Parts: sequence; C-alpha cells; structure tokens
Amino acid sequence: MDVKSSQATGNAAMHFAAWQLSRRGWNVMPTARNAKGSDLFCANDDESIMFGVQSKGLSKRYDVSLGKRSSKKPDVLDSLRSKWWIITVFANDDEPRCFILNLDEVQALAVENSDGSHWLPSRDFMVDKFEDAWHRLESE
Repeated sequence: MDVKSSQATGNAAMHFAAWQLSRRGWNVMPTARNAKGSDLFCANDDESIMFGVQSKGLSKRYDVSLGKRSSKKPDVLDSLRSKWWIITVFANDDEPRCFILNLDEVQALAVENSDGSHWLPSRDFMVDKFEDAWHRLESE
C-alpha cells in the first residue's frame, strides 16, 4: 500500500513514537487527533512523572512547520505547548528515524520567514544528539 496522505503519515509517526515510548516503560495515551497541544501523554507507572509529546511525522527530510503569526497568535513560539517533541522522519518507511527535542530546543532552533511563518529546519534537528535520543526522557 502506498501511503501518501499527510494524515496517514502523521498517524504512522504518532503510533511509532507511542510504540517506542511504551517499549521504554512509559504508559502512553494518544489524544484526539488534530487537537491543540500534545498528541501523546506519557506517565511512569506510579504517575509521579507525566509529560506531553508533540508528534510530527514526515515522509522524507523536510522542515517542520510550527505555525504562522496572526492577530490571534502574535507569538507562535510562545503558543507551543508540549514539553517534548518527537519528529519522525521517513515515517512511512520500514525504518523510521526519530529525533527527540525538548520545547526549549524547538523554540531556540526555530526560524521565522518574512511572511510570519515559523519553521524548524531539518538541518538543525536531524543531528546526532537528537536522533534516537530516547534516553533524554529518562531525565524527566
């Protein structure tokens, strides 16, 4: 089956991230799709640690759209909510690659175009320190 829709790619990425988190001992709950905020909520067994994850799925190496400045959203970066971001590249392939960033890193690496759109450049997040960096979540 040839998966092409962005929704299918996003679903593949979210479920792959949830599987990876579950394998590492987190209890993972997906949220309603297209809801504002986190796509996944994670907790340890006694719920003493809980956090939200924003999942982004890409079919190939692309920059990640973070939104566009508007009268309702004058500061796009301040409106980002999830503490952790998991960007899954090649989400439709047999070997997806995940990049794990925290919110501060996403905000620091973001760029703004002249039209007010904000992006996370792939050259900045597709680096060794973020790739398969699941251990970073252990410091929660």
